This record gives sequence, structure tokens and C-alpha cells, in this order.
Amino acid sequence: MIERIKALLAEVENLQAQNAEELEALRIKYLSKKGEINALMGDFRNVAAESKREVGKYLNELKESAQNKINELKACFDAANDSTDLVDLTRTAYPIALGTRHPLSIVRGEICDIFARLGFSIAEGPEVEDDWHVFSALNFAEDHPARDMQDTFFIQHHPDVLLRTHTSSVQVRVMERQQPPVRIICPGRVYRNEAVSARAHCFFHQVEALYVDRQVSFADLKQVLLFFARELFGAGTEIRLRPSYFPFTEPSAEMDITCHICGGKGCNICKHTGWVEILGCGMVDPNVLESCGIDSHTHSGFALGMGIERIAMLKYRINDIRLFFENDLRFLRQFAVAE
Repeated sequence: MIERIKALLAEVENLQAQNAEELEALRIKYLSKKGEINALMGDFRNVAAESKREVGKYLNELKESAQNKINELKACFDAANDSTDLVDLTRTAYPIALGTRHPLSIVRGEICDIFARLGFSIAEGPEVEDDWHVFSALNFAEDHPARDMQDTFFIQHHPDVLLRTHTSSVQVRVMERQQPPVRIICPGRVYRNEAVSARAHCFFHQVEALYVDRQVSFADLKQVLLFFARELFGAGTEIRLRPSYFPFTEPSAEMDITCHICGGKGCNICKHTGWVEILGCGMVDPNVLESCGIDSHTHSGFALGMGIERIAMLKYRINDIRLFFENDLRFLRQFAVAE
């Protein structure tokens, strides 16, 4: 039996395989349950007691050598495959261009960073909402004409379910589960049934801010707005507030900034007024606070909201909102320096 084992040892040392299939055949021949080494293990019980130690030594050596040889050949095949994979003959010889963040992502990041420095945290909510969170809790009565201000996408089979028209619904959800102080910003996508044009789209992005606490005043709102405008558009930016109307704030205002393109002297962008409107704001209506379970006699707050597309168009002098959604690389590559 020792002579048979030595002959197999010599065979194993000289094993060769041209491909993975041949290697697998060798493994089956020598190391499988029905292989030659396993057969020798079965015959080992018939070896005389005084020879078992010597025969066992050779048998273990044979099994170890066979396993090592199979592993060695397998490693050679793996290394050859890896080296082949590293060479992609279809790859261009030119350097691969790195992508950039989308301009809306850049502007959203800047806005969120400014409010984060003021202590605001980010809150998010669902885009498919119910009537309560989008309208009723925000002081929109069922027959309130203010509902006509926003053309809404309703779910056909369930008219109380709709695509949110503003991220104010997130503010309601936060106030329902959290007592003041509340200091949040709500970025996200919103939907309105509008004709797509250079100035409007059926979906766009908003950032809204909410601050509710004791003794929050309009002066606090104005100071936050001034800080925000100067951080985003430059230190020399001035603001003005014009009376306006929103169902969920009272008093309400539209905020304009000095046109950073003409410096307030008048141009086509600002329609020669020197001012550009960028957002709406106001003090949270007491009815909204009460709807969310907050005592309006002890707490007050302010809210503001803006379209990210509008800010980006002003900041980068873009004249067509549709450019943000067409994925034209010629347009997007221009924002590599804005990272």
C-alpha cells in the first residue's frame, strides 16, 4: 500500500490543468468521496497494526499534497482572470469626467446650511398627503376661496388624498407630535396642476421654515429674513416686506430683495424696479396653532416659504425652469464650479 501511495504522490506533484474544467476533474479524481485518496482511506482499516503508523503518515502526506496542488492551480486561474478583468479594451483613452451635484441640490444645501446655523433642524414628510394636513389644519375652510389659489392633484378614487401643494403639511405633522419650542425647515418636492412653461412647472421644490415658541414676534421674523438674504445673496443685500395674504399666517407678507444683478438700479430681471420677490412669510395664524394642539394664548410663531427653483434661477441667472428637469449635460456641467 505504501508503494501505491508513493506512486500517487508522484502523480500529484506533476498535476497540470489547462482550464477550470480540467482542474475540477482532477479534484474529483483525487479528493472527492469516490476519489482515489478516499479509497485508500477505506483500505487503511485492513493494514496490519504494526504498519498503521507508517502508512497513516504517507496517507496524510498524500492528502495534504493533493489539496495544496489543487489550491495552487486554482489560485493561478483566479489571478489570470483578475488580471484580464483589469483591462477593459472598450474603455475610452480619455479621462473619465466627474459628475457634479444638481444646481437645485446645491441651492437646497446652501439654504439648509444657513438655517442650520440659526438652530433649525430638517423635517420631512410624505408627498402623498390627506386634506387635513395640506388644507384643513392650515385654516383652509372647505369653501374657502383660498383653496383656489393652488390647483391640486387629487387622487381620483379618494378625493381626500392628494399630492401636497406645499411642504406646510410637514409643519402640521411636526406640531401635532411636538410641543414648542419648534424650529424646523421643511425641504421637499411639491405638485400643482399648472401648465408647464419657462416660469412654471407641475412639480417643483420648496423650503419652508417654522419657529414656534413663547413671545416670538414679527421682529424675530424680519431679522431671520435679513440674515438669510445676506448670507445667500451677499452682504450688501437689502430686503423689503410687502403686505400680502396667506390663510395660514396673519399678518402675512411677501419679501423682496435688492436685485443682485443690477444692484437695485433696474434691469429686465427686476422689471426695472430694483427689487425681486423671493418668498412669502408671516406670523402663524392662531387657528393653525390651535388645530395642532398648541395654545395660541401662550405661544406664537412665524413661518416662511420659498421655491428652490426660483432662488436658483435668480442666483445663477437661469431664464427657463424646464432646464432643471431635462438632464442636459451641457447645462449641468456649468455648475461644476459651484460645488
